[in-house]
Amino acid sequence: MYIEQLYTNCLAQAAYYIESDGEAAIVDPLRDYDRYIKLAHSRKAHIKYVFETHFHADFVSGHIDLANKTGAKIIYGPTTQTSYPVHVATHGEKLQLGKLTIEVLHTPGHTPESSCFLVRDEAGKPHAVFTGDTLFVGDVGRPDLLDGIMTKEELAGMMYDSLRTQLMTLPDEVIVYPAHGAGSACGKNIGKETQSTIGEQKQKNYALQPMSKEVFIQTITEGIQPAPAYFFKDAKLNKQGYASFDEVAKTGNTALSILDFEAEVKSGALIVDTRNPDDFEVGFIPGSLNIGLNGQYAIWAATILDIHDRIVLVTDNGKEEESIERLTRVGFDSISGYLNGGFQSWQSADKRTDMVISIDMEEFELDAKHTDIDILDVRKPSEWNTRHLKRAQLYSLDTLAKTYTQLDKDKEYLIHCAGGYRSMIAASFLKTKGFQRVKNVYGGFAAIQNLSLEFESATTQKSE
Repeated sequence: MYIEQLYTNCLAQAAYYIESDGEAAIVDPLRDYDRYIKLAHSRKAHIKYVFETHFHADFVSGHIDLANKTGAKIIYGPTTQTSYPVHVATHGEKLQLGKLTIEVLHTPGHTPESSCFLVRDEAGKPHAVFTGDTLFVGDVGRPDLLDGIMTKEELAGMMYDSLRTQLMTLPDEVIVYPAHGAGSACGKNIGKETQSTIGEQKQKNYALQPMSKEVFIQTITEGIQPAPAYFFKDAKLNKQGYASFDEVAKTGNTALSILDFEAEVKSGALIVDTRNPDDFEVGFIPGSLNIGLNGQYAIWAATILDIHDRIVLVTDNGKEEESIERLTRVGFDSISGYLNGGFQSWQSADKRTDMVISIDMEEFELDAKHTDIDILDVRKPSEWNTRHLKRAQLYSLDTLAKTYTQLDKDKEYLIHCAGGYRSMIAASFLKTKGFQRVKNVYGGFAAIQNLSLEFESATTQKSE
């Protein structure tokens, strides 16, 4: 038996490779499928199954392309309906993989079709369970992604039963392999570890503690932040099918001359500059949105933009393929190409450029005392509630595309997040909307909180 976790940090997502006797299975693959084929080939195995724990909402799965390339059978759990061929397994159904047996456990709650896959070893003993978004380390999957079809309370009730009748009855030593780790929006507060055991989760996971179904429903439905809009679009793509990764990547990998790049922009394409914020701020093509590859690039692109938007890219030399690949993972299919030679070629042609002014803590402390300058905090509400500048306004980055219209284009804004990555995204976004008096704050709140300024938290606000 061989099991490998293939973890992608920027999506906080885990896919899995399982192998026995020359037969392999992939659990919850990403869209760029070739990595799994190469892994199987390197181990002289062939891919027999692609297991999908549910219709993923936060990324586009690679199951369709992977099955088409390898002949593998796509396995979903009970109640699944798709627009392409799959094997809809029954609860308790057992599939053979070499000397291993993989048992399907229907665990509705995150979604109706959500299922876990229990691997039994050569002797038939339960060894590991792939829990998808049903059970995470320290958390469980959010039950609010089927608004209008099922209420979050209905799904939470299903989750209660699934956990207690299917997962908590497994032996304590069974390894838990979830689909996500810390940072994913598929749970409220997922732990930093990317695997655990049933026994450890029964001890430490709040959702697995003794409680009535009514208390459980209330506990897991309260405090859930709204799901990013692209979640519902990605889930639809995973259910109905999507353009092949090869086709999208081929078009995206088109090197555009300056003239062709300008023509694409003139016809409506949006410019995404994937360079690091420190490089972007000192010079960029006017109208560019900076989302650096050094952070949660794909997530923020899908949160701020519409995944159906047509895009052209500006990247560092050699980063074109990565920039395209990571966008496809969250559903971007209309990538028209990248600027050949990157920003340097634009500069060399003496084209007009723009910049974002960034300020250090000394300048920020001086500016923050001027009441005619507004401070925008683009962190999450949970970060804001913990502690924030009393004079700041919360304009969370994940909602900025809707709330920016409340801001005044004639005012000056100092923008900060926790460390600087999100604030540059916000500054560049506002500049694309015609805001010229925006400044990015170096170091973000991590540095700001050490200044001699007035702070408050949700608790102090309440007491006042």
